[in-house]
Amino acid sequence: MGAETYLMARSKSLVPAVNGRAVTADHERPARSGGYLRDTRTGIIATRPAYLRESRDDIRVAWRRAAALSLDLIHNSGRLKGAVDQVLADTVGVELILNPQPDLSGLGFSDQEATEWIRLVKKEWKFWAWNPRECDLRGKFTFPQLVDIALRWDIAYGEVTGAFEYMRRAERKRYGIKTGTKLCLIPPTRLVQETNEFSGLVQGVFHDANGRPTHYRFNERLDGVWRTRDYASRDGAGRPQVLHVFDPVDATDVRGISKLVAGLRRHIQHETLQDSTLQQAILQTVLAVVLTSPEPSSQAFEALEQLKDMNTGESTELFNDFLGYFGGALDRAKDGKISFSGDPQVSHLAPGESLELKSVSAPGPNYQPFEASLSRDTARAIGITYGGLTMDHTDATYSSVRMENSSIWPVVMRRRERCAAPICQAGYENWLDEAIGEGRIPFKAGYEAFAANRDRVCWAQWQGPAKPSADDFKSARASSERLENGTSSIEIETADLGHDADEVFEQRERMHKRYTEAGMRSPYEPIAGRDRSDPSPPKQPQKEGS
Repeated sequence: MGAETYLMARSKSLVPAVNGRAVTADHERPARSGGYLRDTRTGIIATRPAYLRESRDDIRVAWRRAAALSLDLIHNSGRLKGAVDQVLADTVGVELILNPQPDLSGLGFSDQEATEWIRLVKKEWKFWAWNPRECDLRGKFTFPQLVDIALRWDIAYGEVTGAFEYMRRAERKRYGIKTGTKLCLIPPTRLVQETNEFSGLVQGVFHDANGRPTHYRFNERLDGVWRTRDYASRDGAGRPQVLHVFDPVDATDVRGISKLVAGLRRHIQHETLQDSTLQQAILQTVLAVVLTSPEPSSQAFEALEQLKDMNTGESTELFNDFLGYFGGALDRAKDGKISFSGDPQVSHLAPGESLELKSVSAPGPNYQPFEASLSRDTARAIGITYGGLTMDHTDATYSSVRMENSSIWPVVMRRRERCAAPICQAGYENWLDEAIGEGRIPFKAGYEAFAANRDRVCWAQWQGPAKPSADDFKSARASSERLENGTSSIEIETADLGHDADEVFEQRERMHKRYTEAGMRSPYEPIAGRDRSDPSPPKQPQKEGS
């Protein structure tokens, strides 16, 4: 006998006994290990199948179904419709404000000239972005409205698609407009799902040898006939021609997927829970009145029929006695009345009858915690707060609201920078290129210098709405403290409030001059003797003779 065989036989002979009975090998505990995925006794991990595939393959398989479910739920759910509106309000508010940050060093601009140029760019951008006929190819929506549509698509489809078109002067003259750069948003459903690895086509996007997109294949409807058309990603000068924005999960991703895909199951479960609870409550309300009677059931009446069929004297007499008794009870009940309409009435009941009013037991005590758990899961998948999804602030406190806003705000900022800002930046770059090229915005070094330094000149930041605050007074004091101790600046604080620092400065300067020239006290003059750290309101100067 070998050493291994001997040890195995020896270990089996040393099985311990439990309650006088030997424990067989079938009841032995599974061997413990320090690796991953160590299962439980019930094998809970083994019951959940999982398959490893590339992220873009998973997206390709589930894209249409996820988009269809997301759109259907948004269209038929007030909660999700409100959640989408909340995402738009948190991310862009009314609009994302342009804050150009061009690097004009070496291009012949002085500081004053750079400031004047930036002011002109901001003004001209406002005129273009808020005129639907100038910015939208269809001439229907302002640029902020186009961004709103794009964000709704990002939630439902997981991506935003569109194309930049350029109108020639003759066509502009026909419409009575000045600019040629136009954005045309194309629904992501029109970006084909075709894949051909031999030609570099993956989910409607052609790639070169380095994996960079070169063309996009869209379905178009022309004169009632569907056809496909390939759009170049960029033109010969490197200007973007196709707008495709999505938040990737993997480095090889080509398309995005609905933001709701991770919360679809929980939201459907939540709707099912609400529907079943409501139906149960309705049934209990309708059948809440129970009339209890001691009268025999159908089996008793069947027994009486058998007595009648016996045709004996005693059975016939017994049948007639019972029949007379029930007949009298029914006659007595006929005179009574039970009504639960607008004018409820309860008269005398039949002998032995009782009327019981049942209370509604739905929803039960566990409904609210479970419903809140499902809502938190959905809110987390969307990227908003629980209160923003449910509008339920029952147990909210100042500290909890601050913590909730602080935890979700980086998600809002990330969504602004990853989705909304790239859309605005692409439109701004194409618009500025045309404005300088056609001379509407002068560039000191000429268009050739701009084209050679396009990325440096077009660099900009996009400011959105302010971070929500549970207490505006405390937030203002904290801002003042940061400015006093030198840990912040006017630019940072105004950006947090959703304002542009230059616009605030120019507005204050203009209004200050207006007040002083009119002989009035300017509200922008510093208050003498006021300590910024003092929470008490400033003391007003006393009038003479008081």
